[in-house]
Amino acid sequence: MSLLSGRGGLLRRHDFRHLWAADLASQLGTRLSFVAMPLLAVLTLDASTFQVALLRTAETAAALLLGLVAGAWVDRLRCRPVLIAADLARLVLLGSVPVAAVLGVLGLAQLYVVAFLAGCATVFFDTAHTTYLPRLVGRDHLVEGNSRLAANTSVAAVAGTATAGYLVQALTAPFAVALDAVSYLWSALWLRTIRTVEPAPVRVARRHLGYEIAAGVRFVWREPILRAIAANTGTVLFCQAANDAIMVVFLVRRIHLAPGTIGLLGTVGLVGALASASLAGRIAARIGTARTLLLAGIVNGAGFLLYPLTGGGPRLGWYVAAGFLAAFSIVTRHVMAVTARQQLCPAHLLGRVSATMELMTWGVMPLGALVGGLAGTYLGLRPTLVVTGVLIAAASLWLVCSPLRTLRDLPAGGSGG
Repeated sequence: MSLLSGRGGLLRRHDFRHLWAADLASQLGTRLSFVAMPLLAVLTLDASTFQVALLRTAETAAALLLGLVAGAWVDRLRCRPVLIAADLARLVLLGSVPVAAVLGVLGLAQLYVVAFLAGCATVFFDTAHTTYLPRLVGRDHLVEGNSRLAANTSVAAVAGTATAGYLVQALTAPFAVALDAVSYLWSALWLRTIRTVEPAPVRVARRHLGYEIAAGVRFVWREPILRAIAANTGTVLFCQAANDAIMVVFLVRRIHLAPGTIGLLGTVGLVGALASASLAGRIAARIGTARTLLLAGIVNGAGFLLYPLTGGGPRLGWYVAAGFLAAFSIVTRHVMAVTARQQLCPAHLLGRVSATMELMTWGVMPLGALVGGLAGTYLGLRPTLVVTGVLIAAASLWLVCSPLRTLRDLPAGGSGG
C-alpha cells in the first residue's frame, strides 16, 4: 500500500498512531545518546580513539550474544509487554549516567556497562517491535507502516543529532543522556495506551529453545532473498560500525570541529533520511519494491565513498553530500528489507527470523566498531574511512547476484508461505 493511501493513512488509526508516537519519542532520545555518549567520552573523560570504539562495541555486543535467544522468547510472548519492559529498563540504565556525573563518580567503566545493558534491552525491543507491527496493522499495510516508522528515525536523526551537539556544547553531555532516559518513559506511556488486545501466540508443543532458534536460522538460510539481504546488510553494518566508531574522533581531532558544528553537519546530511522516509513508498510503487531495494544498496556505497574527502572549509560539503546519500539509501533499504522479512516469513516464525537477521546484521557491529578503532589507531582515520567506503560499495554485489535482479516486486509468502 502506498504511503498516500487514504488521507493520513495508518496515522488515522488510534493504535498505530500511538505506536508511532512511542517510537518517535524513543528514536529522538536514542539519537541524543548516539552523539552525546562518544562526545562525553572524548570531551569529559578524555577517551582515546580505541576507548571510544570500545563504547560503540559495548552498545552493539548484545545483538551478537542475545539476538537468537530474544527471537525465540518473543515468539512465545505477547510483544507489547516486552516493548514496555525494555523501555523501562533503558530509562533506569541511561538515567544512571547523569546521576553519576552529578555525584562526580562517572567513569568509562560505567559507560561501558550502561551501553551494554541498554543494548540488551534494545535487542528485545527491536525484535518485538518488528514482530508486533504485522499483528497490529496486518500484512497489507507493511510498506506504509514501516515507512511511517522509518520517518521517525529520519526525524530523530535530523532533529536529535543537531540538538545533541548543541546540548553538549551548552549544557554538557550528561544532560543530553538524561533527556534520552526520559524519552524511554514517554515511549512506555504511549505503548500503554494501545487498545488492541494482542492475541496470544499460537501454542505448540514446547520444544527445546535450541530447536526453536534453529528453525529461524534454517528459514533465513533457505530463503535466497533473505539470505542475500542478510549478507548485504551484515557487510554494510560491519563497515558502517567501523566508520561510526571513529567519525566523531575524526571530526574533532582532524577537522577540528566544535560539537555544535558536528551536530549541524549531521542535520544537513541526514535530511536525506527524512526525504527517503517520505518518498520510499512512492519510489517502490513506481519501480517496484525489489528494484528499490537493489538501487538503495548501490547508492549507499556511493555515499560512503564520499566521507574520506571531508576536510576543512568548503570540503565540509563532501560530508554533507555523503550524509545525504548514505542516509537516504539506508532508510530506503531498511524499509524494503524489513517489509521483505515480514512478507516472506510465516507469523509463528517472525520473531526468530527477525532475531536471526538481526544477528547476521547488527550482530557484526561490535566487531566492526572494534576493527574500526584498531584501524583508526594504526592505519589512520582517513585511510580507514576509505577502506570502509570501498567495502560498502562492494557489498551491493550480494543483492545484484541474488534473485532480486530479476524481480520488480518482493514476493509475498515465499518459501515460508
